Amino acid sequence: MVQANVKRIDPHVHFRDEGQEHKETISHGLAVAKEEGVTIVFDMPNTLKPILTEQDVKKRLMLVPPAEKGRYFLYIGATANEDQLKEAARLVKEMKEVIGIKMFAGKSTGTLQIISEDDQRKVYSTLAKAGYNGVLAVHCEKEALIKDLFNPSEPITHVLARPNISEVESIKDQIMFAKEASFKGTLHICHVSCKESIELIEKARKAGGLRITCGVTPHHLLWSDEMMKNREGLLYKMNPPLRSTADVEAMRKALKEGKIDWIETDHAPHTIGEKMHKGHPSGYPSLYLYKKLVEETLAKWGMDEKQINDATSGNIIKAFQLEI
Repeated sequence: MVQANVKRIDPHVHFRDEGQEHKETISHGLAVAKEEGVTIVFDMPNTLKPILTEQDVKKRLMLVPPAEKGRYFLYIGATANEDQLKEAARLVKEMKEVIGIKMFAGKSTGTLQIISEDDQRKVYSTLAKAGYNGVLAVHCEKEALIKDLFNPSEPITHVLARPNISEVESIKDQIMFAKEASFKGTLHICHVSCKESIELIEKARKAGGLRITCGVTPHHLLWSDEMMKNREGLLYKMNPPLRSTADVEAMRKALKEGKIDWIETDHAPHTIGEKMHKGHPSGYPSLYLYKKLVEETLAKWGMDEKQINDATSGNIIKAFQLEI
Protein backbone atom coordinates (compact mmCIF):
# COMPACT_ATOMS: atom_id res chain seq x y z
CA MET A 1 0.00 0.00 0.00
CA VAL A 2 1.38 3.44 -0.95
CA GLN A 3 1.68 6.14 1.69
CA ALA A 4 -1.49 8.18 2.17
CA ASN A 5 0.37 11.27 3.44
CA VAL A 6 2.46 11.86 0.30
CA LYS A 7 1.57 15.08 -1.51
CA ARG A 8 0.86 13.78 -4.98
CA ILE A 9 1.37 16.20 -7.85
CA ASP A 10 -0.13 16.15 -11.32
CA PRO A 11 2.23 18.42 -13.29
CA HIS A 12 0.19 18.45 -16.49
CA VAL A 13 -3.52 19.28 -16.58
CA HIS A 14 -5.60 21.31 -19.03
CA PHE A 15 -8.34 22.86 -16.93
CA ARG A 16 -10.83 24.88 -18.99
CA ASP A 17 -12.98 27.76 -17.63
CA GLU A 18 -12.92 31.22 -19.28
CA GLY A 19 -15.39 30.52 -22.07
CA GLN A 20 -15.17 26.74 -21.79
CA GLU A 21 -17.07 26.23 -18.55
CA HIS A 22 -19.22 23.62 -20.29
CA LYS A 23 -16.12 21.41 -20.42
CA GLU A 24 -14.82 22.13 -16.92
CA THR A 25 -13.99 24.91 -14.47
CA ILE A 26 -10.83 25.25 -12.42
CA SER A 27 -12.92 24.71 -9.29
CA HIS A 28 -14.34 21.45 -10.63
CA GLY A 29 -10.93 20.26 -11.84
CA LEU A 30 -9.43 20.84 -8.41
CA ALA A 31 -12.32 18.91 -6.83
CA VAL A 32 -11.72 15.99 -9.19
CA ALA A 33 -8.01 16.10 -8.38
CA LYS A 34 -8.74 15.91 -4.65
CA GLU A 35 -11.06 12.94 -5.16
CA GLU A 36 -8.33 11.19 -7.12
CA GLY A 37 -5.71 11.78 -4.42
CA VAL A 38 -3.87 14.64 -6.16
CA THR A 39 -2.80 17.45 -3.85
CA ILE A 40 -1.26 19.87 -6.37
CA VAL A 41 -1.81 20.50 -10.09
CA PHE A 42 0.15 22.40 -12.74
CA ASP A 43 -2.24 23.84 -15.33
CA MET A 44 -1.19 24.22 -18.97
CA PRO A 45 -1.63 27.43 -21.02
CA ASN A 46 -3.53 26.33 -24.16
CA THR A 47 -6.77 27.78 -22.91
CA LEU A 48 -9.28 29.44 -25.26
CA LYS A 49 -7.16 32.58 -24.86
CA PRO A 50 -3.57 31.40 -24.30
CA ILE A 51 -1.78 32.38 -21.09
CA LEU A 52 1.12 34.52 -22.35
CA THR A 53 1.45 37.59 -20.14
CA GLU A 54 1.43 38.66 -16.50
CA GLN A 55 -2.09 39.99 -16.99
CA ASP A 56 -3.21 36.60 -18.34
CA VAL A 57 -1.67 34.86 -15.35
CA LYS A 58 -3.33 37.15 -12.81
CA LYS A 59 -6.70 36.80 -14.52
CA ARG A 60 -6.39 33.01 -14.46
CA LEU A 61 -5.38 32.95 -10.79
CA MET A 62 -8.51 34.93 -9.88
CA LEU A 63 -10.58 31.88 -10.90
CA VAL A 64 -8.95 29.70 -8.25
CA PRO A 65 -11.11 29.35 -5.11
CA PRO A 66 -9.34 31.10 -2.20
CA ALA A 67 -9.23 27.90 -0.16
CA GLU A 68 -7.40 26.12 -3.00
CA LYS A 69 -4.67 28.70 -3.68
CA GLY A 70 -1.81 26.48 -2.50
CA ARG A 71 -2.89 23.61 -4.76
CA TYR A 72 -2.87 25.40 -8.09
CA PHE A 73 0.14 26.35 -10.20
CA LEU A 74 0.28 27.15 -13.91
CA TYR A 75 2.60 27.31 -16.88
CA ILE A 76 2.96 30.33 -19.09
CA GLY A 77 3.01 29.70 -22.82
CA ALA A 78 5.96 30.21 -25.16
CA THR A 79 5.77 32.12 -28.43
CA ALA A 80 8.47 33.12 -30.91
CA ASN A 81 8.34 36.70 -29.62
CA GLU A 82 11.55 37.48 -27.69
CA ASP A 83 9.93 40.06 -25.41
CA GLN A 84 7.17 37.61 -24.50
CA LEU A 85 9.75 34.90 -23.72
CA LYS A 86 11.73 37.27 -21.52
CA GLU A 87 8.57 38.19 -19.64
CA ALA A 88 7.73 34.50 -19.24
CA ALA A 89 11.17 33.82 -17.79
CA ARG A 90 10.75 36.73 -15.38
CA LEU A 91 7.35 35.54 -14.21
CA VAL A 92 8.64 32.04 -13.45
CA LYS A 93 11.32 33.64 -11.29
CA GLU A 94 9.10 36.21 -9.57
CA MET A 95 5.68 34.54 -9.20
CA LYS A 96 5.58 31.32 -7.21
CA GLU A 97 2.35 30.25 -8.94
CA VAL A 98 4.05 30.31 -12.38
CA ILE A 99 5.76 26.94 -12.36
CA GLY A 100 7.38 26.87 -15.80
CA ILE A 101 7.12 27.61 -19.52
CA LYS A 102 5.26 25.42 -22.02
CA MET A 103 6.06 25.15 -25.72
CA PHE A 104 3.93 23.31 -28.27
CA ALA A 105 6.40 22.20 -30.96
CA GLY A 106 3.51 21.10 -33.15
CA LYS A 107 -0.22 21.67 -33.51
CA SER A 108 -2.43 20.14 -30.84
CA THR A 109 -5.46 21.57 -29.04
CA GLY A 110 -5.77 25.35 -29.16
CA THR A 111 -3.78 27.93 -31.09
CA LEU A 112 -0.55 27.96 -29.09
CA GLN A 113 2.14 26.37 -31.25
CA ILE A 114 5.63 27.05 -32.62
CA ILE A 115 6.04 25.09 -35.83
CA SER A 116 9.14 26.65 -37.41
CA GLU A 117 12.42 25.06 -36.37
CA ASP A 118 14.10 28.48 -36.51
CA ASP A 119 11.48 29.80 -34.08
CA GLN A 120 11.97 26.81 -31.80
CA ARG A 121 15.71 27.53 -31.79
CA LYS A 122 14.90 31.13 -30.87
CA VAL A 123 13.01 29.96 -27.78
CA TYR A 124 16.09 28.20 -26.40
CA SER A 125 18.55 30.96 -27.32
CA THR A 126 16.31 33.68 -25.88
CA LEU A 127 15.73 31.83 -22.63
CA ALA A 128 19.42 31.00 -22.35
CA LYS A 129 20.38 34.67 -22.81
CA ALA A 130 17.77 35.62 -20.21
CA GLY A 131 19.46 33.27 -17.71
CA TYR A 132 16.37 31.06 -17.44
CA ASN A 133 17.06 27.95 -15.35
CA GLY A 134 13.51 26.72 -14.79
CA VAL A 135 11.50 24.07 -16.60
CA LEU A 136 10.64 24.30 -20.29
CA ALA A 137 7.98 21.65 -20.95
CA VAL A 138 7.59 20.70 -24.60
CA HIS A 139 4.82 18.95 -26.51
CA CYS A 140 6.88 17.10 -29.11
CA GLU A 141 5.27 16.28 -32.45
CA LYS A 142 7.06 17.36 -35.62
CA GLU A 143 4.52 18.98 -37.89
CA ALA A 144 6.33 18.02 -41.11
CA LEU A 145 5.88 14.34 -40.23
CA ILE A 146 2.18 14.53 -39.33
CA LYS A 147 0.02 13.28 -42.18
CA ASP A 148 -3.41 14.43 -43.30
CA LEU A 149 -5.04 11.04 -42.83
CA PHE A 150 -7.62 11.49 -40.09
CA ASN A 151 -11.09 10.27 -41.02
CA PRO A 152 -13.61 10.43 -38.12
CA SER A 153 -15.48 7.41 -39.47
CA GLU A 154 -12.25 5.42 -38.91
CA PRO A 155 -10.69 6.71 -35.66
CA ILE A 156 -7.60 4.52 -36.08
CA THR A 157 -6.53 6.90 -38.86
CA HIS A 158 -5.61 9.42 -36.16
CA VAL A 159 -2.91 7.01 -34.99
CA LEU A 160 -1.62 6.65 -38.55
CA ALA A 161 -1.63 10.42 -39.02
CA ARG A 162 0.69 11.02 -36.03
CA PRO A 163 3.27 8.21 -36.19
CA ASN A 164 6.02 7.48 -33.67
CA ILE A 165 8.60 9.21 -35.82
CA SER A 166 6.82 12.57 -35.52
CA GLU A 167 7.35 12.45 -31.74
CA VAL A 168 10.88 11.05 -31.92
CA GLU A 169 12.17 13.56 -34.47
CA SER A 170 10.70 16.46 -32.52
CA ILE A 171 12.42 15.26 -29.34
CA LYS A 172 15.65 14.99 -31.31
CA ASP A 173 15.18 18.61 -32.42
CA GLN A 174 14.57 19.89 -28.89
CA ILE A 175 17.66 18.18 -27.52
CA MET A 176 19.77 19.60 -30.34
CA PHE A 177 18.37 23.14 -29.98
CA ALA A 178 18.83 23.11 -26.20
CA LYS A 179 22.45 22.03 -26.51
CA GLU A 180 23.21 24.53 -29.28
CA ALA A 181 21.92 27.36 -27.08
CA SER A 182 23.66 26.10 -23.91
CA PHE A 183 20.23 26.09 -22.30
CA LYS A 184 20.65 25.87 -18.51
CA GLY A 185 17.06 25.07 -17.61
CA THR A 186 15.39 21.68 -17.49
CA LEU A 187 14.03 20.40 -20.79
CA HIS A 188 10.92 18.38 -19.98
CA ILE A 189 9.50 16.12 -22.69
CA CYS A 190 5.76 15.85 -22.10
CA HIS A 191 3.74 12.65 -22.45
CA VAL A 192 6.29 10.31 -24.05
CA SER A 193 4.45 7.52 -25.81
CA CYS A 194 6.88 5.24 -27.64
CA LYS A 195 9.98 3.17 -27.03
CA GLU A 196 12.16 5.19 -29.41
CA SER A 197 11.51 8.36 -27.39
CA ILE A 198 12.77 6.74 -24.21
CA GLU A 199 15.90 5.53 -25.96
CA LEU A 200 16.62 9.01 -27.29
CA ILE A 201 16.13 10.68 -23.91
CA GLU A 202 18.35 8.10 -22.20
CA LYS A 203 21.06 8.74 -24.78
CA ALA A 204 20.86 12.48 -24.07
CA ARG A 205 21.12 11.87 -20.33
CA LYS A 206 24.21 9.71 -20.72
CA ALA A 207 25.84 12.29 -23.00
CA GLY A 208 25.48 14.94 -20.27
CA GLY A 209 25.41 18.70 -20.63
CA LEU A 210 21.61 18.93 -20.46
CA ARG A 211 19.04 18.53 -17.71
CA ILE A 212 16.23 16.50 -19.26
CA THR A 213 13.13 14.85 -17.81
CA CYS A 214 10.09 13.13 -19.27
CA GLY A 215 6.59 12.15 -18.18
CA VAL A 216 4.01 9.57 -19.17
CA THR A 217 0.22 9.69 -19.01
CA PRO A 218 -2.13 7.12 -17.50
CA HIS A 219 -3.71 6.56 -20.91
CA HIS A 220 -0.38 5.75 -22.56
CA LEU A 221 0.32 3.29 -19.73
CA LEU A 222 -3.09 1.64 -19.77
CA TRP A 223 -4.38 1.55 -23.34
CA SER A 224 -3.08 0.66 -26.78
CA ASP A 225 -4.29 1.77 -30.20
CA GLU A 226 -6.70 -1.16 -30.11
CA MET A 227 -9.05 1.32 -28.42
CA MET A 228 -9.20 3.28 -31.69
CA LYS A 229 -10.47 0.48 -33.90
CA ASN A 230 -14.19 1.20 -33.71
CA ARG A 231 -16.48 4.23 -33.76
CA GLU A 232 -16.05 4.81 -30.00
CA GLY A 233 -12.36 5.29 -30.68
CA LEU A 234 -13.13 8.99 -31.14
CA LEU A 235 -13.44 9.20 -27.36
CA TYR A 236 -9.81 8.06 -27.09
CA LYS A 237 -8.44 10.50 -29.67
CA MET A 238 -5.50 12.40 -28.14
CA ASN A 239 -2.14 13.92 -29.05
CA PRO A 240 0.17 12.08 -29.15
CA PRO A 241 -2.14 9.19 -30.00
CA LEU A 242 -2.40 5.82 -28.34
CA ARG A 243 0.40 3.55 -29.51
CA SER A 244 1.04 -0.16 -30.10
CA THR A 245 0.90 -2.78 -27.37
CA ALA A 246 4.69 -3.01 -27.57
CA ASP A 247 4.97 0.71 -26.86
CA VAL A 248 2.56 0.46 -23.92
CA GLU A 249 4.70 -2.30 -22.44
CA ALA A 250 7.82 -0.23 -23.04
CA MET A 251 6.28 2.73 -21.17
CA ARG A 252 5.48 0.54 -18.17
CA LYS A 253 8.99 -0.89 -18.14
CA ALA A 254 10.62 2.52 -18.47
CA LEU A 255 8.53 3.94 -15.62
CA LYS A 256 9.50 1.05 -13.36
CA GLU A 257 13.16 1.45 -14.28
CA GLY A 258 13.10 5.18 -13.52
CA LYS A 259 13.73 6.17 -17.15
CA ILE A 260 10.44 8.07 -17.05
CA ASP A 261 10.53 10.65 -14.27
CA TRP A 262 6.87 11.02 -13.45
CA ILE A 263 3.23 10.43 -14.23
CA GLU A 264 1.33 13.38 -15.69
CA THR A 265 -2.30 12.98 -16.64
CA ASP A 266 -2.56 15.48 -19.52
CA HIS A 267 -6.15 15.80 -18.24
CA ALA A 268 -8.07 17.38 -21.13
CA PRO A 269 -11.88 17.29 -20.81
CA HIS A 270 -14.27 17.76 -23.71
CA THR A 271 -17.96 16.94 -23.95
CA ILE A 272 -18.96 13.62 -25.50
CA GLY A 273 -20.87 15.52 -28.16
CA GLU A 274 -17.73 17.39 -29.16
CA LYS A 275 -15.63 14.23 -29.22
CA MET A 276 -18.11 12.20 -31.25
CA HIS A 277 -19.82 14.76 -33.45
CA LYS A 278 -18.43 18.30 -33.30
CA GLY A 279 -14.85 18.86 -34.34
CA HIS A 280 -13.59 15.62 -32.74
CA PRO A 281 -11.05 17.42 -30.48
CA SER A 282 -8.10 15.54 -29.04
CA GLY A 283 -7.86 14.98 -25.30
CA TYR A 284 -9.06 12.70 -22.50
CA PRO A 285 -10.00 13.54 -18.88
CA SER A 286 -7.28 11.30 -17.45
CA LEU A 287 -7.41 12.65 -13.90
CA TYR A 288 -10.24 10.16 -13.49
CA LEU A 289 -7.74 7.34 -14.08
CA TYR A 290 -5.21 8.53 -11.50
CA LYS A 291 -6.27 7.07 -8.15
CA LYS A 292 -6.68 3.47 -9.24
CA LEU A 293 -3.49 3.59 -11.30
CA VAL A 294 -1.38 4.94 -8.44
CA GLU A 295 -2.97 3.09 -5.53
CA GLU A 296 -3.53 -0.29 -7.16
CA THR A 297 -2.19 -0.84 -10.67
CA LEU A 298 1.42 0.34 -10.31
CA ALA A 299 2.06 -2.12 -7.48
CA LYS A 300 0.59 -4.92 -9.58
CA TRP A 301 3.15 -4.01 -12.25
CA GLY A 302 5.91 -4.49 -9.68
CA MET A 303 6.63 -0.92 -8.57
CA ASP A 304 7.49 -0.50 -4.89
CA GLU A 305 6.41 2.32 -2.61
CA LYS A 306 9.51 4.45 -3.21
CA GLN A 307 9.23 4.13 -6.97
CA ILE A 308 5.58 5.18 -6.86
CA ASN A 309 6.25 8.11 -4.56
CA ASP A 310 9.14 9.28 -6.74
CA ALA A 311 6.97 9.14 -9.87
CA THR A 312 4.06 11.00 -8.30
CA SER A 313 5.83 13.44 -6.01
CA GLY A 314 9.56 13.29 -5.28
CA ASN A 315 10.95 13.64 -8.80
CA ILE A 316 8.53 16.48 -9.54
CA ILE A 317 9.45 18.37 -6.38
CA LYS A 318 13.13 18.03 -7.26
CA ALA A 319 12.81 19.12 -10.91
CA PHE A 320 10.68 22.16 -10.11
CA GLN A 321 12.52 22.99 -6.86
CA LEU A 322 9.22 23.11 -5.01
CA GLU A 323 9.00 23.99 -1.35
CA ILE A 324 5.88 22.25 -0.05
